[in-house]
Amino acid sequence: MSPGIGIVHLGLGAFFRAHGAPWIAEAARAGGGAWDILGVSLRSPSVRNALKPQDYAYTAVELAPEGERFEIIENVRDMLVAPEDPEALLSAMSDPAVHIVSLTVTEKGYCHNPATGELDPNHPDIVYDLAGELPKSAPGYIVRALQLRRNAGRAPFTVLSCDNLPNNGKVVRGVVLELARLIDPELADWIAAEGRFPSTMVDRIVPATKPEDVEQLEKAAGYYDAAPVMHEPFQQWVIEDDFVGGERPDFGAVGVQLVDDVTPYEHMKLRMLNGAHSSLAYLGYLAGHETIADTTGDTVFAAFAARLWQREIIPALAPPAGVDLNAYADQLLERFRNPAIRHLTWQIAMDGSQKLPQRILGTLRENLDAGRESPGLLLALAAWMRYVGGTDENGDPIDVQDPLADRLRKLSDDVRGADKVSRLLSVREVFPADLAKRIEPLLRPVFTGLIEKGARASVSEL
Repeated sequence: MSPGIGIVHLGLGAFFRAHGAPWIAEAARAGGGAWDILGVSLRSPSVRNALKPQDYAYTAVELAPEGERFEIIENVRDMLVAPEDPEALLSAMSDPAVHIVSLTVTEKGYCHNPATGELDPNHPDIVYDLAGELPKSAPGYIVRALQLRRNAGRAPFTVLSCDNLPNNGKVVRGVVLELARLIDPELADWIAAEGRFPSTMVDRIVPATKPEDVEQLEKAAGYYDAAPVMHEPFQQWVIEDDFVGGERPDFGAVGVQLVDDVTPYEHMKLRMLNGAHSSLAYLGYLAGHETIADTTGDTVFAAFAARLWQREIIPALAPPAGVDLNAYADQLLERFRNPAIRHLTWQIAMDGSQKLPQRILGTLRENLDAGRESPGLLLALAAWMRYVGGTDENGDPIDVQDPLADRLRKLSDDVRGADKVSRLLSVREVFPADLAKRIEPLLRPVFTGLIEKGARASVSEL
């Protein structure tokens, strides 16, 4: 392993390279320490193959309405592709110089049931992990690397989730402990006592890099970068300050918020930003809008977002200390409208079965409990149900990217109208039985109206 590496990051995709890596580099400059990053792909070699000829340096391009700003990020020092050499990855993660294993593996990478947060022991990757000592999943690598550290008499590393999950630290701790207990109960006890799993809230809009972005950067900057990342100017990172031995970069020196409890921040962000993002993505896609900027540039959808925040989401939130949620909503709409950010509605719509519980269903449940109506959230849910059926309002096919895509499509086929609602509400990985029973009579007429009138007209009638 290259000298100076103190962090192994699982899932080195665009988001972490545009958010976490630049902030870690800045913190290392401010406070010193060996905090370079070993990046890991758990699946494909494509990112490694693009970055390796560049010595893993890449450009982070800030997309602001007034123009672009370029920054070269150089703290990713090496990269492994896990399936090529799982033993090399476990060796790196068990190295005593590594103090943090961070991860952005998306919601589906935790191999858990999104509705309960618990490990799915029947997940194919978990079944594989339990069959041998060389794992496939992110939880599997974490457990086996911690096992190696315990066997060597070393302290554990801190596990730092940077994914959009409520209580992401608690979720990853839970699945790691459940998997460890299936492998070795004494190992699970050691991890529970000695390990640390701080929860975090991450916020920066990072659209997928397109070939034309690479071409435009070469023209503007005068050099070729095979793997740049695009991002908005805004960034926020809130971290619970709970690290093994206190070993971490000097985050506080560079504007990262270190707190005792991240919950109010993550609820605010997941429900206001991500909840509105998903709602606009499904409805906007069905209405023919390609990006979130296009969608919110339509006054009908801008009004929808404002109404969603003011009447349905904010009333269900307890704001973090010193935060004005109405001002935050105004800021979000401005960010969504940034014409330089081409964040595809199709991209945001991916993996909806994994995202709905934390982005929409939690707010919906709290509103039901409080006797508040949620017509906008119900319409967004109906739009998801139409979207996963695989056909848009013009009868054209939708490329639905979701771990449950085939199952959702089959549930939608061969039934008419609101009967699709009943079918889709039966998916227990997404909808708990009690919540499904409560929302079905509310959702059926909303779904019927969406089919009859279309997305834009349905939104305009709220």
